[in-house]
Amino acid sequence: MRRIVTIVLTLTAILGTAVLPANASEPRQRVLSVLSFNIHHAQGTDDVLDLARVAGVIRDSGADVVGLQEVDRHYSARSGWADQAAELAGMLGYHVVFGANIDRDPPAAGRPRIQYGTAILSRYPITAWDNTYLYRSPGQEQRGLLHAVVDVRGVAVHVFDTHLAASSQADRAEQTRQITELIGDTSPAVLVGDLNALPEAPEIATLNAAFTDAWPVSGKGDGATYPAEAPDRRIDYVYASRSVSPLVTRVLDGTPAASDHLPLMSRLLVRH
Repeated sequence: MRRIVTIVLTLTAILGTAVLPANASEPRQRVLSVLSFNIHHAQGTDDVLDLARVAGVIRDSGADVVGLQEVDRHYSARSGWADQAAELAGMLGYHVVFGANIDRDPPAAGRPRIQYGTAILSRYPITAWDNTYLYRSPGQEQRGLLHAVVDVRGVAVHVFDTHLAASSQADRAEQTRQITELIGDTSPAVLVGDLNALPEAPEIATLNAAFTDAWPVSGKGDGATYPAEAPDRRIDYVYASRSVSPLVTRVLDGTPAASDHLPLMSRLLVRH
């Protein structure tokens, strides 16, 4: 009997199928692959703008859910005025939501608004979403917390995506405090993002006190993701709430040219 149970659990981890509960009071389980990727508006380390290359990285990863940062939406000529979130979703056949943290009037009448921010892509349906502005001191860029509720075969998983202040530790400290309050006891929940802070930073300690950092419990090596060509800093993260257990986490280092960051992938066991 023990061997049969072990085989079932192993197959579940590999295939991502549900573990059937013995009765209705036992939790359902899902295996979910989550990717965090700062795409640098699809401009790679070779200075080539190539959104299809970014889509290829995501496709090859096999990720179920992807949190993207530095996404342009009709932003400027630097990205061909493209709606990058929508175009990526179309290339991949994924559902998508976009959080506009920079939102400006269009350049001319009848043109779309100029926007820049984060996006969540999902192969599973997104049933609800919202984007909350985070604290910003004078002169700093507006940041946000994008939230999507993803229906993973009957289990509602809350996915959060963020990109913290690049040049203000004080802003990041306030932003991480806000994030822990906004997520609170929401579960099952996953937080991904470019946090612009090293693991020993006090703002990271705030998140560590509330959630599980996937890398120390399921990754190998230093987890560095930036800069892509010769990474020496771990500033991209996947966090898990209670009822979510990281199984394997790794940096995808096969295609460093796609962005100035390497993507971070985590396979998670979600219980509900």
